Amino acid sequence: MTAASAAPTLGIDLGGTNLRIGVVDAAGAILAEVRDPAPSEVDALVHAIGAQADDLVPAHGVRAVGVGTAGLIDHDGAVRYAPNLPMFVDVPLRALLAERLTPPVVVDNDANAAAWGEHCHGAARGTSHALVITLGTGVGGGVIADGRLFRGAHGFAAEVGHWQFDPHGPDCACGEVGHWEAVASGSALGRLARARAEQGTAPGVLARAGGDAAAVRGEHAGESAAAGEADGIAILGEFAEVVALGFAGLANIVDPELIVVSGGLVELGDVLLDPLRAAFLGHLEGSAHRPPVPIVAAELGDASGMVGAAALARDLTP
Repeated sequence: MTAASAAPTLGIDLGGTNLRIGVVDAAGAILAEVRDPAPSEVDALVHAIGAQADDLVPAHGVRAVGVGTAGLIDHDGAVRYAPNLPMFVDVPLRALLAERLTPPVVVDNDANAAAWGEHCHGAARGTSHALVITLGTGVGGGVIADGRLFRGAHGFAAEVGHWQFDPHGPDCACGEVGHWEAVASGSALGRLARARAEQGTAPGVLARAGGDAAAVRGEHAGESAAAGEADGIAILGEFAEVVALGFAGLANIVDPELIVVSGGLVELGDVLLDPLRAAFLGHLEGSAHRPPVPIVAAELGDASGMVGAAALARDLTP
């Protein structure tokens, strides 16, 4: 490793609420980090990133910058469409940042960045074929194939939350009907728990929301399940079945060595992962006649997108 290649890179994770910026070394360690509210306008976003970079880049000898953000990101780093970030419609984000920043810049989908982070420094280390699925407010994904990110013809591959899972299902945030995200996200778990509370079949969950069914959230179901209550366990089992159907379908298509689960829902731990693993085996084609496909929790936690974006930036300079 040359001195230049050992120099740290800047990883930026842009979410709907927070802008997280970190200096990350070649081993994946975070050397410095700042968090700001995420601007809701493109010019303000470029300004905010530039202001932080003006301090971090010279202070740490940063050689490249990586950005992960939600949406359809093409090979030129333009954000073509992002249903949860209205400011992004055909925005040449990489080009705008390249005009403002001194180091070279790469922009990719945030789930791709998280997948690359887990591949380089987390639970998917040492694998050549892996699925990384982010279960949070929405559902995102990244595919590692032959040791590289699979991006597809236009850069839009692995939008796993937006395949039509049920043509008669609920509306997705993107405006389509019955997408997997609409039934397998943290938002979907909350809706399921509220429905069961309203039906009177989830007393333990309802109690954790102060007796107000409208206030029930997914974490209340998780707490109930962790406490061994039958209603919480039943809700997590019902939810895990839907998630597992999607996992099995994707595994049948891409044949991964393992599946890494990231995002907010992974904080539920084995309360979610155990029923998910059991249901997955019941739906995976020929599960008794193929090598096991472990389902594991992400190791980088909520830093996976930032660390992964920094890892993507390493490819920009020798």
